[in-house]
Amino acid sequence: MLDQLNLVCMVNQVNVQEAKTRLSQLLARVEAGEEIVIARGGKPVARLVAVASPPRAVGFVTGRLGEEFFAALPDDELDGWS
Repeated sequence: MLDQLNLVCMVNQVNVQEAKTRLSQLLARVEAGEEIVIARGGKPVARLVAVASPPRAVGFVTGRLGEEFFAALPDDELDGWS
């Protein structure tokens, strides 16, 4: 695992005030593939990185499906699909 010194050498580091002032610009750089380390008093405290892929809602129904959803269909129902 990389230690903090090596990590800081590989990425750009900004202090908290700069991160607050330029957050939109930093996000654009992260979207472009950069990794930003946010430091407080010169000590790294957080990494700003892009998410692998944006979370996406699956389906439109909330809640859980009951076990009966996964049960095999009766033959007469299956015949209707052929």
